[in-house]
Amino acid sequence: MRISLFQIFILFHATLLTAQTSLQEIDLENGKYHVGFHHYIAADSTRTYSRVFDYTNKKVARPIPINLWYPSEQNVSGAKPLLVLDYLEILKEEEEWEHLPNEQILNWFYYPNTAANQNHLAEQTTAYANVGYSKGKFPVIIYAPSFQASSIENFALCEYLASHGFVVVSSPSRGTETRWFSNNNAKEMETQARDVEFLIKEAGKYPMVDYGKIAIMGFSFGGLSNIIVQNRNDKIKAIVSLDGTERYQYGLLTKSPFFNAHNLDVPYIHMAQKDIPEIVLKEDKINAALNTEFQLYDSITKSKAYRLKFHNLTHSHFSTLGVLFANRDKRQDKSDQKIMESYKWVAMYTLHFLEGTIHEDINALKFIENNSHDNGFADGLVTLQIKQPENKKYTFQGFNDLASTRNYENLIQLYDSIVKRHPSFEIPEGHLNTLGLQLVFNPNTSKQGIQVFLFGTKLYPNSANLYDSMAEGYLFMGDQENAIESFKKSLELNPQNQNAIYRLEKLKK
Repeated sequence: MRISLFQIFILFHATLLTAQTSLQEIDLENGKYHVGFHHYIAADSTRTYSRVFDYTNKKVARPIPINLWYPSEQNVSGAKPLLVLDYLEILKEEEEWEHLPNEQILNWFYYPNTAANQNHLAEQTTAYANVGYSKGKFPVIIYAPSFQASSIENFALCEYLASHGFVVVSSPSRGTETRWFSNNNAKEMETQARDVEFLIKEAGKYPMVDYGKIAIMGFSFGGLSNIIVQNRNDKIKAIVSLDGTERYQYGLLTKSPFFNAHNLDVPYIHMAQKDIPEIVLKEDKINAALNTEFQLYDSITKSKAYRLKFHNLTHSHFSTLGVLFANRDKRQDKSDQKIMESYKWVAMYTLHFLEGTIHEDINALKFIENNSHDNGFADGLVTLQIKQPENKKYTFQGFNDLASTRNYENLIQLYDSIVKRHPSFEIPEGHLNTLGLQLVFNPNTSKQGIQVFLFGTKLYPNSANLYDSMAEGYLFMGDQENAIESFKKSLELNPQNQNAIYRLEKLKK
């Protein structure tokens, strides 16, 4: 499939008709929490960066502007919520035009300076700056923006998730050396992946974050970097892709040495734009395969995957800024009312997916899998495909994870229960030997190591090596009687065991 990222970017930002929308009309139904918001700039000292418009050779530590949306129970009566303009001031900072007068924001960057867009700047959001954190621990969602885009591009969705008990963290999509991407998109994909990983580490500093519950969410180009992050980070529990470019640019993913489709082993949801009309395909020279092909989805085998197509949305409408500010393409865009309705459902599907996967809420997952009428919207809004994971082969690592939670007691019973569910499950003798030695030579876990050897010798009663290792464990613990008995058993099974011969001779003396 030959189409450049630049073509995709231009295609989905066609400027033909001005949008007439509002946050109030989108009508996202916030949860029980007030939404706190905090913005600050961190620095990644492991990388350098240049401010492009400073026209200097000076290098600085890579700046990471960070937005934090979080649940709050603070009384906000009398407090003023953020305006959309407050978010656009963050965009101004990220574009390295901090001192630009606010009246120049529109037109200077992406959106025309129309009366409708001026009205958007004055709209109130549902977030309050720097209010107190709510008590308790909450899952964290790391958000990766689209191609060279701002960290606030989906602020309404981020506020919505925070109101329902999630912490959301984002930073802008920016190039490796400067604000702008180079021509090497594989390099920029890796740079954004590293930025996401920086945010994961940063999230661990927040007192209200449950660091065992991390999901990643991205729009457009951000979808590519998120796949790379998940492939090399076991902390990630789920992926939300808002028309992620991994559908359009699978070949770019394969340029990463960290990518392997079969390593995508967490729940995954991809929400896509409608089919691109024939006239747009022809006039903009776009490969028609974009409407149907999705190689990554087809390659997923280890996790449950959802593929949704929203028939009233084009690509830019998967962001708050796109819904509010982006001009409409009269060749393909639906009415503003349909766009806002669909964006609301994108937010709802995102929330239910995260509640279903992170909180393991069965009813939330049922919402995703319901038909249109059960969820309360008309036919034709969205279509859904679900891909079930292939049966996973049970591994020794899974067995050991369970065994450790039981303090390595009753291992025979545990093994029998697993074999009933996974008849092909086998434990290599060498794994038991290595695990037993690792445990037994640690004074804090020596008894657990012996229990592993006792289990191993029941599973492999003719293993001279397991008896020899168990004897070494007893000897390390100072239990000479059991050490002698185990060495004798090992020697009985293997009369050529020189270690047992030597140990027994030394113990007799």
